[in-house]
Amino acid sequence: MELDLPKIGFGGAPIGGLLNFVDDKEAVETVKIAIKSGIRYFDTAPFYGFGLSEHRLGEVLRDRRDVILSSKVGRLLKPGLPEKPASYGWPRPLPFHPVFDYGYDAVMRSYEDSLQRLGRDKIDILLMHDIGSFTHPNSSKERQYFEDAMAGGYKALDELRQSGDVKAIGIGVNEIDVSLRALDYGKWDIFLLAGRYTLLEQRSALQELFPKCASKSVKIIIGGPFNSGILVGGKTWNYENAPKEVIDKAQKLAVVCKSHCVPMPAAALRFPLAHPAVKSVIPGCRNPQEFKQLMEWWNTKIPTELWSDLKSQGLIDQIAPVPGA
Repeated sequence: MELDLPKIGFGGAPIGGLLNFVDDKEAVETVKIAIKSGIRYFDTAPFYGFGLSEHRLGEVLRDRRDVILSSKVGRLLKPGLPEKPASYGWPRPLPFHPVFDYGYDAVMRSYEDSLQRLGRDKIDILLMHDIGSFTHPNSSKERQYFEDAMAGGYKALDELRQSGDVKAIGIGVNEIDVSLRALDYGKWDIFLLAGRYTLLEQRSALQELFPKCASKSVKIIIGGPFNSGILVGGKTWNYENAPKEVIDKAQKLAVVCKSHCVPMPAAALRFPLAHPAVKSVIPGCRNPQEFKQLMEWWNTKIPTELWSDLKSQGLIDQIAPVPGA
């Protein structure tokens, strides 16, 4: 992979209106402020706001060649809203509905559609989106989608990489298991893993996924470093109401962070980057105020004693690399 990813990037789901409406002006201004602040990696997907995130990023990024951009394939957007778009996570998306298709033709079509929404002639990183049971709980459908993705879908991605239309290919998922399975098919460059290597959870990534990725030279981008809200003081985890055990652990993490005068979100941003497999972390924000807060957390100085205290209390895995060690 030719790309040199920055340590922090910009996750594009919130400006697509994830869980809450965001107007065009506010979303575009957030991206502009991110650019002015030095952010040079932006991630998006057709699914985010049913094309809305790609349109809004394209409004700012279409003429810039100094940024790295990733998007995803696996869902084609068809005209017409679904009956309850909010049940997909998007209260006020564009007037389309997503249709899953991981085959060769669909991946090529999805890539071209994304180029048009973004107003660009190339996308740097293209990721197969949501191919596991987290998105497809029906086991027979999940098996078929996975087979399609690893056959025709992978062939399309590989062709785009070989032709130079994209620089790197991978998958973007919320699960360890499907990531491990995908590693047995083809040659991948990078995986975007959301929510599975954070202050809240590390063991499966540390013991299984990261060693296998290293053996195949696959790099990691960490999405969802706040576990969809619980690590910034919210009540959501995996995009749903957090269970009691998760809330309890987040509260214990917060107590230790507070004892060192460190905001818990600041620790959540820095922690994943200590692992050598992880090249970038991509938090999302929906407005300029949230971005300003994000940068304050990012620039927070964190004493090494915080990490040793978290380990001594069993709140992060003993074998997890930590910043400054």
